[in-house]
Amino acid sequence: MATLLWLCFVAAILHSSCLTMSAAKRTYIVQMNNHQKPTSYITHHEWYANSLQSLASTTPDAILYTYTNAYHGFSASLDPDQVEALRQSDSVLGVYEDTVYQLHTTRTPEFLGIENELGLWSGHTPQQLNAAAHDVIIGVLDTGVWPESKSFDDSAMPPVPARWRGECEEGEDFKPTVCNKKLIGARKFSKGFRLAAGAISKEKESPRDQDGHGTHTSTTAAGGQVGNASLFGFASGTARGMAVHARVATYKVCWKTGCFGSDILAGMDRAISDGVDVLSMSLGGGSAPYYRDTIAIGAFKAMETGVFVSCSAGNSGPAKASLANVAPWIMTVGAGTLDRDFPAFAVLGNGKRVAGVSLYSGKGMGEKPLELVYFNGKGTGSSSNLCLPGSLQPEAVRGKVVFCDRGVNPRVEKGQVVKEAGGIGMILGNTAESGEELVADSHLLPAVAVGQKIGDEIREYLKTEANPKALLSFGGTVLGVKPSPVVAAFSSRGPNMVTPQILKPDVIGPGVNILAGWSEGIGPTGLEMDIRKTQFNIMSGTSMSCPHISGLAALLKAAHPAWSPSAIKSALMTTAYTVDNTKSPLRDAAGGQISTPFAHGSGHVDPHKAISPGLVYDISTEEYIAFVCSLGYDIKQVQAVVNRANVTCARKLGDPGRLNYPSFSVLFGKSRVVRYTRQLTNVGLAGSAYDVVAEAPAGVQVTVKPKRLVFQKEGDKMRYTVTFVSRKSSTGDAFGSITWKNAENQVTSPVAFGWARVV
Repeated sequence: MATLLWLCFVAAILHSSCLTMSAAKRTYIVQMNNHQKPTSYITHHEWYANSLQSLASTTPDAILYTYTNAYHGFSASLDPDQVEALRQSDSVLGVYEDTVYQLHTTRTPEFLGIENELGLWSGHTPQQLNAAAHDVIIGVLDTGVWPESKSFDDSAMPPVPARWRGECEEGEDFKPTVCNKKLIGARKFSKGFRLAAGAISKEKESPRDQDGHGTHTSTTAAGGQVGNASLFGFASGTARGMAVHARVATYKVCWKTGCFGSDILAGMDRAISDGVDVLSMSLGGGSAPYYRDTIAIGAFKAMETGVFVSCSAGNSGPAKASLANVAPWIMTVGAGTLDRDFPAFAVLGNGKRVAGVSLYSGKGMGEKPLELVYFNGKGTGSSSNLCLPGSLQPEAVRGKVVFCDRGVNPRVEKGQVVKEAGGIGMILGNTAESGEELVADSHLLPAVAVGQKIGDEIREYLKTEANPKALLSFGGTVLGVKPSPVVAAFSSRGPNMVTPQILKPDVIGPGVNILAGWSEGIGPTGLEMDIRKTQFNIMSGTSMSCPHISGLAALLKAAHPAWSPSAIKSALMTTAYTVDNTKSPLRDAAGGQISTPFAHGSGHVDPHKAISPGLVYDISTEEYIAFVCSLGYDIKQVQAVVNRANVTCARKLGDPGRLNYPSFSVLFGKSRVVRYTRQLTNVGLAGSAYDVVAEAPAGVQVTVKPKRLVFQKEGDKMRYTVTFVSRKSSTGDAFGSITWKNAENQVTSPVAFGWARVV
């Protein structure tokens, strides 16, 4: 009887807890039909609060944020019944659960050829461009900022533009006076994060960067010049951002557990209101329909107000279809290498010397080779080969060099695991997933990272040698590395699964081993036990390539203030290059093969050519709306994306691929013929004439009409029609290009071809 009573008691407790869990409140983003606001309400916030109270029986303080610029609506803490009540209302366009996004975690100016600014701005001097750049403001949504960084020195900066409406918010460890004429704004957005994290997080309510990522991205985009910059002697020289004379405003939307959509949307909303010209966002999640993509919706409104939005493509490569941030009104940025390296070496017991990379800066491991061990764990289910936390036995590791496979956990954490187990050094070997891509890290113990081929040689040596040994050494910084750039293996790849007719990524930029400013609140590895302090750090990721493009967009905005975000994007895309510094086609670090537009998009950005592109593919807001109307969404979903409640979709493109995009993605299905018309705008000289050159893969015929375009005046617009005909049944992918060229300019669009399986 007692047992039965106990079981009933347990069942009652479980039932109660299940009810509690099912009714638990979560953060939701609610999009409202702003045209239905009754005139009796003075503000939208008042209407939202009243609607929430009447429809969902909540208190007004349930609202976390009210959105007015990037979005029409609010975010609130709601239970499932309240969510359902809101969804039944005609004044509500959609209710979406808050999404967690993740961060996509110096020689760059010389590599891009802008160490002396851009001297090829037709009819203007570099000094005039510098002066114009003072009026451009880059908003960076990230982990905040370390305002004391020398990269934010405002010496010789003129007063802040009068149109600026932002501010420097006070925080627990952040005074408004730390902002200046360079760093002109710093805000924080944490309500979504706080609601999700509850009392768990002890992070300070402050715009200050305790992670480092935000300081790195903002100084990459627009940091001032700082001499004698380095990471413990590596990559020493003058550090500077892309748009060295532009202003920076930071919006802290990312915290230790990630970046919550409600906070991101609040940051975008405020940045648009503050008056930024460029939004740089090195964060993202998976791909989703645009009406469920917070970043895509906010970016649409930003684009409509003239703000250029640059986002990282993601670090989920080399897997196919792994892209984030694929909306066509967003610049989607992949990552490539620089011509700079940080060589390190391992001499094996058999006398063979193999090369890798490292940013280790300590005393080294001496001159004596030590025993080399590898716990491949085959058949045991062990994770020791990956050097995961707790996987190494000190008695087997102490005093030795450990070979670890790359993957699963952070590279620097593997070194920490080896060190804590008593190891003296580490060789980090790539697997097939990372191929020959080498990313240098500031390890806490002597460590060398090697590519897959050398890694496999060492694995074979360990298997066949009775007494394997290794000695590690370090070679500092080397410039002029060939080939470069190479597409980073981690850079996310196409095709675009949300809209296959839009080729993504758009471009690649420098994203491997990038030196930029750093937070002095955390060590360079980000590990808790790393107590080293540095003003600069070297990082890799599409997080690093994104702010390069944001800074270049700011330079183009300074040179051409009347250009739309689409025109700036077109200029960067159509002038990008697809050959490396050996004059060979760009290669892919994942396997060493020739790269494709699914990895590099239009190619690697070329700022000198982008500033005078000759022609651009411009896209109006109305055409973007027609594009969204062609995606098969219902009218409420379309209205959600474009943030307009009066859209009727009277105009559709028919095929999303008809958007006036600077690249092509051609899908052959039941029809073997695909025909698109594009419009080019002359931003070059009056009387300019261009001839077309089309390249197509075997089995595809490409016809362009007319073959010659003559533009009588600057600003003239001319159309051309291109017909793609598939002469064969095919699977897989193929690629070509369409180039309009004259003696001064080459305006190139990559073309991706795909064949759907017709059943």
